[in-house]
Amino acid sequence: MDHFAALRALRAIVEAGSFSAAAERQGTTHSSMSRQLRQLEEHLQVRLLDRTTRRLSLTEAGRDYYRDAVALLERLELADDRARAVQAAPSGRVRISVPQVVASQELPHWLPGFLARYPQVSLDLCADDQLVDVVGGGFDMALRIAATLPDSQLVARELACCPRILVAAPAYLARHGLPRQVADLQAHTLLAFQPGGASTAWHLHGPRAAHTSVEVGQRLRVDATPALYAAVQAGMGISLFTALTVQDDLRAGRLIRVLPGWHGGERRYFALYPHARSLAPKVRALVDYLAAHYAGLVSAAA
Repeated sequence: MDHFAALRALRAIVEAGSFSAAAERQGTTHSSMSRQLRQLEEHLQVRLLDRTTRRLSLTEAGRDYYRDAVALLERLELADDRARAVQAAPSGRVRISVPQVVASQELPHWLPGFLARYPQVSLDLCADDQLVDVVGGGFDMALRIAATLPDSQLVARELACCPRILVAAPAYLARHGLPRQVADLQAHTLLAFQPGGASTAWHLHGPRAAHTSVEVGQRLRVDATPALYAAVQAGMGISLFTALTVQDDLRAGRLIRVLPGWHGGERRYFALYPHARSLAPKVRALVDYLAAHYAGLVSAAA
């Protein structure tokens, strides 16, 4: 007996409601479906279906076995799909939503490599700091940076975790001096990222579990991270960015970290997408590529 074939026959018979309808769906014969069910029952030494001339019904034992058999077949089919996806050449258009800071600062680090590796994939990219409706908006996936995510029916794959750090341009620090302790921040221009309704206070964490709140944005508040980044680069003040966003600037000396012992809490990078059962190879390729990219950045920064 082919055990999986027998399980598929059982599922088809129950779903179709008759041997003839199940045989038609499976592209086989009534006698073949009947034989597979009989062999399965003989193997189990239990009756799974009660048969009359008018209807079929699962026995009590059959109901439990059918439920477990369907779950097993679904897991097998998912494994088959994943294996095929590895071999299938990803192709087609992927619609993706990303935060503005990713579009403006991080995109050059991963987009060219991804498109070079997968020449048959193209991207429609929407840069927006607002949470989008992934399914309703027609997106295949969204990349988000957040401390936590609201509950949803989407799969959330964590790509990286890093602190938000204080940075300023050398020109600003040359004019105003380098803060030596967190209290010194009160004498500096602190630039605030303030999307609609967000707080204008930084909640900073320091050595030995120290923490404090600092009011920010007295001179400048912006609701777009590229504008905030440009203001910091122009030497207008101190602000907070995720360490991954500014690590190239720190290495090149374009920005300097302020108060290295303090940070503004951790932020996580997430790839959000509909259930993995229906994930297309083109989307899986992008998610896996981003996971490898950000894992490499975290390792390099460690």
